[in-house]
Amino acid sequence: MKNLTFVLICLLLSLSSNVKAAFTSAQLIEKAKAFVSAKNARQQPNSTIKEIDNYISLLSDDFVDEHVKFKFTYTSKTKLREDIVSKLKDKVVYSNIEIIEIMVGANVVFVKMNESGKVKPAHLDKTIEYNKINIVSLEFDNAGLVKHIRRHHG
Repeated sequence: MKNLTFVLICLLLSLSSNVKAAFTSAQLIEKAKAFVSAKNARQQPNSTIKEIDNYISLLSDDFVDEHVKFKFTYTSKTKLREDIVSKLKDKVVYSNIEIIEIMVGANVVFVKMNESGKVKPAHLDKTIEYNKINIVSLEFDNAGLVKHIRRHHG
């Protein structure tokens, strides 16, 4: 019986040492801020592919980017990158994202933000100005990469 107890204790200790601890609230907030900053940097008047690749690098290989309101989902980094690169043809007058509030859970962050900008999409003849409050949830994997984005557009 003592041997069985010893084996069970050793098994539990070995399993618990293989489980990575969740990120702290402070770490998750920094990851969320880095995500928002990279998202903002990819659509500026002087944005380049470098900013787009930086944004893409924050995503896990098996990420899901879900636009809830529009019932649209990305699951391919290649397709997402192509679509963002095509936006480099747009004339961006200004674009800004301001974080209003952050809520933290277990490896998840909810960010309420104000997204504003003035952009003339390459495929349209008119300039679009927007100022919306949006909420995004960011779920992180054990490596600290974003594995699931849920965008709740205002």
